[in-house]
Amino acid sequence: MTGVARGLITPTMFTDAVAAGVAAPSLHNTQPWRFRYDAATDSVEVRADRHRTLKIADLGGWGMRLACGAAAYNMTLAFAVAGQPVEVAWLPTNTDPDLQAVLTPVAARPATQEQERLHRAIPRRHSNRQPFRPEPVPLTARAEILRAAREELAWVELVTGVAPVAAVAEITQMAQQVLDREPGYLDELRSWSRRNGRSPDGVPVASAAPVTAPQDLFPQRDYGTARQPRRAGHDYEADPLVAVLGTAGDLAVDHLRAGYALQRVLLTVTDLGLASSMLSQPIEVPSAREQLRLALGRFGTPQMVLRIGYGEPGPHAARRPALDVIDD
Repeated sequence: MTGVARGLITPTMFTDAVAAGVAAPSLHNTQPWRFRYDAATDSVEVRADRHRTLKIADLGGWGMRLACGAAAYNMTLAFAVAGQPVEVAWLPTNTDPDLQAVLTPVAARPATQEQERLHRAIPRRHSNRQPFRPEPVPLTARAEILRAAREELAWVELVTGVAPVAAVAEITQMAQQVLDREPGYLDELRSWSRRNGRSPDGVPVASAAPVTAPQDLFPQRDYGTARQPRRAGHDYEADPLVAVLGTAGDLAVDHLRAGYALQRVLLTVTDLGLASSMLSQPIEVPSAREQLRLALGRFGTPQMVLRIGYGEPGPHAARRPALDVIDD
C-alpha cells in the first residue's frame, strides 16, 4: 500500500484484511489471488493471480474465482470488526479480466456478534481430511449451516441417509477416476504437494488424507507424498453428513458468490466446533456435476461438496505473508 490512505480505509485495516483474505481456501492451496488498495477511490481490489491458476484442474478458472470469493468474505469480516464495513462489487469492469471484486467502505457501524465470532474462526478453519468421529451433527447446527448459505444468496443441500450419501459418493468416485486419467492431472496435483510444513503454499503431507482403504466412501486426493498410514480402527465415518453448496446460476459472478457463501459456511462450521473437508472432484468434471445436480433434484448449479462432522485437531496448510500478495 503506497502513500497514505486518504479515506476511511487505513493502512492497518488494509493489511489486516489481506491477512484475513489469504487464510481462505483454494484448490491445492494455490492461493490464486492478489490485493490492491486504490487510494483514488478508497477501495480494495481482489485480483486473480493467473500464474497460480491450475492449468489442468482449473482450466476455466472456476476454482480461482471460488477462492477469490472466499478471500473477499474473510476481508469483509476483517473490515467489519475494525468498525468499517464494506460492500462488495463483483466483476465491476469488462476491461480488466483479473479484477474479481472491489470492496468499498460504507457507513461505519459496529460489527455484529456473529461477525465477531466468524472473524475469530478464520485462523482456526482448515480442511480436515482425516476421519471424523461417528456422533451426528445436531439439528441446530444443520439449521445454522443452511442459514449461512441462504443469507449469502446460495443454497446448501444436506445429503443424509445411506442411499443418498452412497449416490453422491459414487459420483465423486467416478469423477476422481476421470480426473486421474486426464493427461498431466496427477503431475499438476503432486506439484503442489509439500513434504514439510515450511512451504507457504501447497498441501503438506501432514494435512493430506491417510492411505485410502477399499471401504472408504469418498476418494481422497493422492498428492504423491508419503501419505500417513491409517491407524487401526480409524476408518472414515460410514454415514457422514454431506453438504452440497450451490448457486442459481453458473456464470463467473456465480462462482465468486459461491466462494463468498462457501467461506461463510466453512466459518460457521468452525464456529460450531465442527470440522469440514471439501470434495471438489464432482464439480471439476462437467458430466459428474450434472449427475450430482440431477441426483439432488433441485434447481441451480452445485459448486462444492463438503464433508462435515466432529474431527480431531490437525495441522493447517501455510499461507503466504500478506505483503507477498499486495500490489502497488
